Amino acid sequence: MKPAWTRLAIALNAALLVSGTPVMAIPPAPTENTPTQPQPGEPPTFELETSASRLATIVEQRKKLIEADRLHQAGQHAEAEKLYREVKEPFTTPIEVKQRPEPIVDVTQLSPAGKVYWREAEAGIAQNLQTRTLVPLRLLVEQYPQFIPGHLQLAAVLNKQGHPEEAIDVLERATSLYPDRPELVKAKIEAFVAEKKWMEASIAARRFAILNPNQPSTAEFTQLADLHLENYTRHLRRKLRGNAIANVITGVAGYALTGSLLGPLSALQTGSMLLRGESSIGKSIAKDAREQLPMVEDKIVIDYVNEIGQKLAKVTGRDDFQYEFYVVLDDNLNAFALPGGKVFVNAGAIAKTESEAELAGLLAHELSHAVLSHGFQLAAEGNLLANVTQYIPYGGTVTNIFAMRYSRDMERQADALGTRLIAASGYAADGLRDLLVTLKEQDKRGEPPAWLSSHPPTGDRIRYVEELIQRNGYNRYTYEGVARHAEMKARVEKILIQKELITKKKHHR
Repeated sequence: MKPAWTRLAIALNAALLVSGTPVMAIPPAPTENTPTQPQPGEPPTFELETSASRLATIVEQRKKLIEADRLHQAGQHAEAEKLYREVKEPFTTPIEVKQRPEPIVDVTQLSPAGKVYWREAEAGIAQNLQTRTLVPLRLLVEQYPQFIPGHLQLAAVLNKQGHPEEAIDVLERATSLYPDRPELVKAKIEAFVAEKKWMEASIAARRFAILNPNQPSTAEFTQLADLHLENYTRHLRRKLRGNAIANVITGVAGYALTGSLLGPLSALQTGSMLLRGESSIGKSIAKDAREQLPMVEDKIVIDYVNEIGQKLAKVTGRDDFQYEFYVVLDDNLNAFALPGGKVFVNAGAIAKTESEAELAGLLAHELSHAVLSHGFQLAAEGNLLANVTQYIPYGGTVTNIFAMRYSRDMERQADALGTRLIAASGYAADGLRDLLVTLKEQDKRGEPPAWLSSHPPTGDRIRYVEELIQRNGYNRYTYEGVARHAEMKARVEKILIQKELITKKKHHR
């Protein structure tokens, strides 16, 4: 019988052979003179036995996933799904998907108590009595959240009484319960517009259009998204033109203080780029990034990432962007998106993910930030360009340059839309979720990936994405892309090793 360490080597080689990358020689079977007892410093046999068992399980699982992918691509979806289900473990937080009460719009469908609340509220409105109006409406919304007119009426009354933020909160809660009700989303958009929150209005409309592609009103919401984005841009132009002189003064001062040519230019260029819109911002910064960051030149790797990215881009609903995907020669697991659909992903993200679906999850999350104009919003507030001008001139790494501080709500929106994009593109819907699990494990080992540094707690995100998948019925038992991704991993790892060797040679000179 082979010693445990030999079996471990065999199992490890088997695992790597699945991806076509054997990395170690298997020692010969022991002879009578070969000691079988652990040598000093070696782990006990039972630990090696356990490791070998785990590796054997991983090998078997990956074989099944590869076979499932093959069956899926051959059109044998039922057989493929059976294998996917055999391999994939249940979610860490399985939920019992409770059926929401069916929405009702007719007051006659309310219970007797609900009808009383509605009558009292109408009487209060007729008599212009604030308390008599608000109290029954609040009770109605709390006890009968399925009554859509209740939310709409409460928001309208709050707006009329000078409480617009509270009205928006009411509609936010209503749309979280019934996100596919166009009248609720439209009311929320109108509430944002009334407060001149055009970007928020645009994002709300865009999300509805993308997440509900089969709704009859999808085209209308897409138009609303474009309209309010233009309103936001128009408002921004007026503001920028008013501040043009201040920008010039700031730029000159920046040059005097820092001696950096990019300092004064950025102050002037910032306004110019913002005036031209989000695609212009992304194009300009992407050009600087490509010139100053080490980029992967391998066409096969670039084509692989671009193919995944373009597949995702097709289902975003934003045809006004020219989507471009680049690979940065950096071994950290990280990615960032610029306004206008310019997405950069580190080579380390390919090397440290386990499937095409996981990489698609990462790209989809970042792409969602661009699609929802999050980066443009940050640029308008000065945060995005501040990051760029702060780090690029001084040779900062990609990890630092675009650690954009999206709000918690922005991150949640990107997780939701990103999950929708990978599901709509034919990938396993838990690609992003599986990536988050991988990242959480790295974090536990004291190796927190750079991509997590600017995001909410990973455990919370995993639970949120799992709930999204279960509640929306997204399919997690479909294409993973394990074998193809393994080939790309091996290719990228060689590129990263070559980079490291070149770097070491330079240091020794």
